[in-house]
Amino acid sequence: MNDVKCECGHVNPHGTVLCEACGKELMIETITDQLIDMRYEGSARRSQTYNKTIIDKIWNFFSSVKVGVWLIIITLVASSLGTILPQEMYIDLPADVYYEQEYGWFGKLYYQLGFNNLYGSWWYLILIAMIGISLVICSLDRVVPLYKALKAQRVTRHESFLKRQRVFGVNDVVSESDLTVIKKNLKERHYHIREENGDVLAEKGRFSRWGPYVNHVGLIIFLFGGMLRFIPGMYVNEDLWVREGETAVVPETDGQFYLHNNKFILEHYDKNKDKTFEKAINQAGEVVKNYQSNVVLYKRVGQNLPGEKPNLKKIKDYKVRVNLPLQYEGYSVFQASFRNELNKMSFSLTNKQTSISNGELTIDLRDPQMKYDLGKGYSVEILNYFPDFEFAKNGEPTTKSRIPNNPAFVFRMVTPDKPKGETSFVAIKQTIEPFGDNRYKMTFKGIETTNVSGFIVRKDSTLWAIILGGIIFMIGVIQGAYWNHRRIWIQNKNGQVWIAAHTNKNWYGLKREIEGVLADTKLTVPIDQAQIEENEKGGV
Repeated sequence: MNDVKCECGHVNPHGTVLCEACGKELMIETITDQLIDMRYEGSARRSQTYNKTIIDKIWNFFSSVKVGVWLIIITLVASSLGTILPQEMYIDLPADVYYEQEYGWFGKLYYQLGFNNLYGSWWYLILIAMIGISLVICSLDRVVPLYKALKAQRVTRHESFLKRQRVFGVNDVVSESDLTVIKKNLKERHYHIREENGDVLAEKGRFSRWGPYVNHVGLIIFLFGGMLRFIPGMYVNEDLWVREGETAVVPETDGQFYLHNNKFILEHYDKNKDKTFEKAINQAGEVVKNYQSNVVLYKRVGQNLPGEKPNLKKIKDYKVRVNLPLQYEGYSVFQASFRNELNKMSFSLTNKQTSISNGELTIDLRDPQMKYDLGKGYSVEILNYFPDFEFAKNGEPTTKSRIPNNPAFVFRMVTPDKPKGETSFVAIKQTIEPFGDNRYKMTFKGIETTNVSGFIVRKDSTLWAIILGGIIFMIGVIQGAYWNHRRIWIQNKNGQVWIAAHTNKNWYGLKREIEGVLADTKLTVPIDQAQIEENEKGGV
């Protein structure tokens, strides 16, 4: 498509409504007596000009503000779906078991639809990417032609352009002294003045026109930072539970860092010593003074084969407390919680009739052995282990998690007089025998507990993008909200002086400013043609 040359000599892109230089209407069908739509200075937008190729159609689709709004609404609705049930990252059981077990058919459907990992799903990331593409194309489709039009504008404008401005007025006689006063008043109000052949263009606040597009840039950077979080290693926010005396690999470090928990310390305020908290202690019973884990951070040296014990190098000792995390190479380990966890359980193989014990065994609940030899022909075999025991809806025993909160066992007891063995089902402080009348039973003897420190491991390499995007967005908000683009044209036409003005918002402020500029002159204040049209329509 060919460019359009105006009578003033300026060459405009195809589809331009108003000449970028002089403001003359270039399209006959747009010539009316109505006020000019100055939103984009009448410049040609690509989305309104080309619609032939597949690229044009894609561009036009994403340049629509309605499409952008609908993409945001769809994303918000999709995001809300992920809050109905817990996401997979927050559950202990396998997802295909957990959702159906806890929430029935709805949970199963929720899992089958992929909502269990919604925020990391491919279609959710596509929605976020589409919003970003929409912001980019919407901005380019508008800001480029607007910038070109404002840059190409001349001081002297076409008569039709001036007449169809909202604020417009004509003065028959104007003295040179009045023009001098006007220019002086404009400069005092921080207008930038350009003159050409006796005509004047006073302009200020043009930078405010870029406010919405600065907003878009900030949002794009913000979305980019959000999408970076889905790249492995860029964002880490994982729970880590470490028992006293144990060493655990720090998650999301590719096995590079290990954390050893020497001791967990829980301190309470003493009302006899800490008088400040005496009232709170009397009301609550106990008030925690300090949560602390004494830990050692290790770093793996070299590579190790699967199953091989890693060679660890000590990095530092640290006392992790609330709000005093261990920090190293971008990772932060926070003290978040603690629990007192079952560690070992002791049982006795007992004759039910005589109550005589034929041997005892202690089971490590984290790493139970499959068989325990008690000597003299007595042995116990673990047939099944349920760390967090409960009965399912169908009556079958199951476990809610892998954590030994409520351990239960199915034992096979082998004795000299029962070489084929007897079966016993034992839980904490109870023996359940659904397998018939046994001669022997496993009697619960006691438990051992251990402290477990709960940490949160965090690393955020995306924060810079999110903060930068937020700052740029706020700059755009301030830029567009607290300033406005104002232009005043003073032109010599047919022996008269025409005054026209335009602003992108706050017309009342512009009219008051024009009144102040013309206050010390004999020129009449131009009228608000939009107000006159409203009065005529209302019959005033």
